[in-house]
Amino acid sequence: MAVNNLVMILALALVFAGAVDFGFSYDRPPRRKSLSKPLLKDLEEYDPASPQQVHISLSGTNKMRISWITSDDTPAIVKYGISSGDYKFSANGSTSEYQYLTYNSGVIHDVVIGPLNPDTVYYYICGTNYSQEFSFKTPPASFPIKFAVSGDLGQSEWTNSTLQHIEKSNYDVLLLPGDLSYADLYQPLWDTFGQIVQPMATKRPWMVTQGNHEIEKITGIHPEPFTSYNARWVMPYEESGSSSNLFYSFEVSGVHVLMLGSYTEFGHDSAQYNWLQSDLKKVDRRKTPWLIALIHAPWYNSNEAHQGEYESTGMKSSMEDLLYGARVDVVFAGHVHAYERFTNIYKDQANKCGPMHITIGDGGNREGLATK
Repeated sequence: MAVNNLVMILALALVFAGAVDFGFSYDRPPRRKSLSKPLLKDLEEYDPASPQQVHISLSGTNKMRISWITSDDTPAIVKYGISSGDYKFSANGSTSEYQYLTYNSGVIHDVVIGPLNPDTVYYYICGTNYSQEFSFKTPPASFPIKFAVSGDLGQSEWTNSTLQHIEKSNYDVLLLPGDLSYADLYQPLWDTFGQIVQPMATKRPWMVTQGNHEIEKITGIHPEPFTSYNARWVMPYEESGSSSNLFYSFEVSGVHVLMLGSYTEFGHDSAQYNWLQSDLKKVDRRKTPWLIALIHAPWYNSNEAHQGEYESTGMKSSMEDLLYGARVDVVFAGHVHAYERFTNIYKDQANKCGPMHITIGDGGNREGLATK
């Protein structure tokens, strides 16, 4: 399907921190300060049983995953309904914890609720604290649907600006192609990131994939990568037949979305490649006429930043034929802290049957924008 018709059918809200200038050059604004946000547990009025860092994500057909953290070991239960204060339904889930060096996480709760009606507002409470009510709206059953797309969010003053811009867009689903908290080994930053995004991530599903800042592997000390990411941001990988939380797919409102992993194996003999090959065979373009993909490291990039990295060139070499053969419409990437859009392209040449590649990695992290 021609990408030129994208706006007519599918509203993609491309969110970026900078502006667009049609002169000969564009001076990108400087980076802003990191946000200084106290941990909730350090506040006097803190309730250790109160849900914190609440966020929601799509989980299979007509279902939603509710995730949150508490300091105390409280039940993983969500009560919900279509009227405020009237919770006719409830669901139970699981709890987990993780350790990273000397850091011990809170109790992580995951509960899947549903089936849910499309385009409907639901009210819900988490755990045993009934004083804090949240609400979310489910995506529509069919077109139009609006996605907000932003990568490399981080926790800076630009992050706040980006989130405010997204919130005003009245989006249905947020897509985040990697680099969430920029914790970079310092685990409390995962907690503050959860606090920062909670006001929005409780209202609309956030679907994410991993970036390089989620790896957090230390050779000989903490050899397991993605410990925090996998524990805190569980996506519907099992529902899509994937063996890993690092790559999965989901369908929503006539769109099939591929969330791919730039920092896990992607060669022809890898689990991810075999899964993608199988997943694409299941796509029914009569049911989901739009097919989009998210990666972290862009395959096409004219910025000086992140040129020639294996996560870009190797993944492109391995998987570009699969996406082209399936007629993927758009590929979104992060990693490069800039906004850039290519025409429809395949094997480094303009090709009307290839996907449009869009870099959207300027969400607001502390490192600032790519300037060359």
